[in-house]
Amino acid sequence: MQATWIWFPGDYEIWLGNNMNNRRTDRGAYFPPFWKQDSHYVTVEFSTEVDLAKDENILLEVEGDYNVKIDGKMLFGMPKEFELAAGKHKINIKVHNQATPPCLFLQGETFGSDASWKVTFEDKEWIDESGKASDTSATEYQLAGYWNFNTPENKPSAFRLARRRDEAIDCQQVEGGRLFDFGQETFGFAILNQVKGNGKVYLYYGESQEEAMDKAYCETYDQLIVKDGQITDLSTGKTLPIQADGSYTLALSKAFRYIQLCCEGEVCVESLSMDYEYLPEATPGRFRCNDELINRMWEIGEYTMQLTTREFFIDGIKRDRWVWSGDAAQSYLMNYYLFNDNECVKRTIWLLAGKAPISSHINTIMDYTFYWFNSIADYYLYSGDKAFLAQIYPSMLHLMDYVLGRTDSEGMVQGLTGDWVFVDWADKPMDKNGQLAFEQVLFCQALKAMATVARTIDKTDDADKYQTLADTLEAKLIPAFWNEEKQALVHNRVNGQQSQEVFRYANMFAIMYNFLDKEKKDAVVKSVIFNDDILKITTPYMRFYELEALCMLGKQDQVMKEMKDYWGGMLAKGATSFWEKYIPEEEGRQMLAMYGRPYGKSLCHAWGASPIYLLGRYYMGVQPTSPGYATWEARPTLSDMEWMEGSVPTPYGEIIIKMDGEKLSISNPGGVGTIYYQDKVYTLQAGETLTI
Repeated sequence: MQATWIWFPGDYEIWLGNNMNNRRTDRGAYFPPFWKQDSHYVTVEFSTEVDLAKDENILLEVEGDYNVKIDGKMLFGMPKEFELAAGKHKINIKVHNQATPPCLFLQGETFGSDASWKVTFEDKEWIDESGKASDTSATEYQLAGYWNFNTPENKPSAFRLARRRDEAIDCQQVEGGRLFDFGQETFGFAILNQVKGNGKVYLYYGESQEEAMDKAYCETYDQLIVKDGQITDLSTGKTLPIQADGSYTLALSKAFRYIQLCCEGEVCVESLSMDYEYLPEATPGRFRCNDELINRMWEIGEYTMQLTTREFFIDGIKRDRWVWSGDAAQSYLMNYYLFNDNECVKRTIWLLAGKAPISSHINTIMDYTFYWFNSIADYYLYSGDKAFLAQIYPSMLHLMDYVLGRTDSEGMVQGLTGDWVFVDWADKPMDKNGQLAFEQVLFCQALKAMATVARTIDKTDDADKYQTLADTLEAKLIPAFWNEEKQALVHNRVNGQQSQEVFRYANMFAIMYNFLDKEKKDAVVKSVIFNDDILKITTPYMRFYELEALCMLGKQDQVMKEMKDYWGGMLAKGATSFWEKYIPEEEGRQMLAMYGRPYGKSLCHAWGASPIYLLGRYYMGVQPTSPGYATWEARPTLSDMEWMEGSVPTPYGEIIIKMDGEKLSISNPGGVGTIYYQDKVYTLQAGETLTI
């Protein structure tokens, strides 16, 4: 029986996420997240019951101080090993750790610590007058959390991302220093080679050459003092010796393609290398076709996802390096068609959930809270992981109670003090006051997700409650925001009065979530989706949803053209990973600026990798139709491609598709597939290959 390290679910993820979110620096200054940061429970009880056929020797490793109680009797000290006699036993182990999450690894011959163990964070035992303890907490127990720490030596608190040594591909002399080019957007630790002498070393990082050359305004840089064989990093205040081989590795990772190296005094640095830092991922999701531009879009989308998939799914690798719920919700979807890393999805959801009591929206953003709920329903559809729903449900309840406590007299949400109503980065002022149609659409879908999860884990009364709330809100949406003259949902209402503004956001989400009848959907397509007078979307973030809405309307040919124009446009301007925002008309330094800073734009942003999802979901055409791909469908379409081939990862293995203008081949690893092709429907059983 293989044991694994276990913990209270969500605790390790929150601790690990705090470490990651707090690595951000802004021109060398520490820059913490904008939102409340929670912590792990410092004392956790782990328990299980066993029935042994024979005596067993038990080995125990713990992160923290602990006691062991067998059948109500405390063992002496903090034993690393003990004997259990044959028969039934109840094991209770309490672990305390302030610094890192209380974690436990227990290995017997026939059992060990695993996901079946129960955990609780509250100690509500009582003792009677005889001194007998109840041995039972009044707190509801949860199933233990775990990841992949499967040996006693592999402690969770010691986890580090993998590293790989990479070298610069070019070095140029520039005024005052040297400019090293690593060939593409990358992420990791700069390494100084053959450091000699005394003086100061300056490193100026840039996603672009312009940024690395701009000492005054580059987003990140390092200053080092070299003295007598030691180096002091002024951003961390730590002093460490130069290694025996003459090298020194920076303590903090950075995003860059270029580094400008400048030396002051008598110090000399021969060259720069780097340790590329990454989360090892298999890539069972693949796509190729005859069009090399589309292939390049997939490859750069994949690389963008590799860079932004770390301990968690982060937004971008240069500026924030934080976990934002809106960004993560898209990363999950792209992940399902690329890595299918369900563990990273769960870690990210746990981190965003935080701990009760809830005092603000996720990341302080109202819409990001709703994406969080909807992403859990999506996760279940793609994974079939019902156990996770039971674990995360208490967090869902706490967060939904917070949301419902902030609704108005009509059961709608509007921004209150402390709320950030985001929607998107738009190139026109957007009124965020009152009831936004976009927020109501997301909120309604979140209530439906809540009902789905509750129903799945047999919380019938809760499911009925949230479904009723969703139905009630949905019934109010169209009367409240539909404008007959504009043939669209208006942007917002203030004091019950409709505004005259129409944006794409609420309308396209209403199409995606099927909130519009056919007549209104057709009207919106004409009056909003294909209306160039409506403000265009310039972020890959919302282009993702706009193009998905178009695909749902059967407009794959148009979407293909727009993908080539938009993402192909970034590639034409030299992108080696996809950007946070792209306006085709911008050139030179203008296209690097954002947030009032000359290099504020992220040139590697997770939400830029949209082609991964769109090609997998709407061209290979694969999606689950019941949880975990128990049933699934494929509606492959070539659009203007001559041929395509690829694979979509599922819990059963990879669905493999090959298609050209004359034939189609689909292999089914598991579940029951329904294939829609040339106006015919085919059923594909597990293990079968359909060749037409």
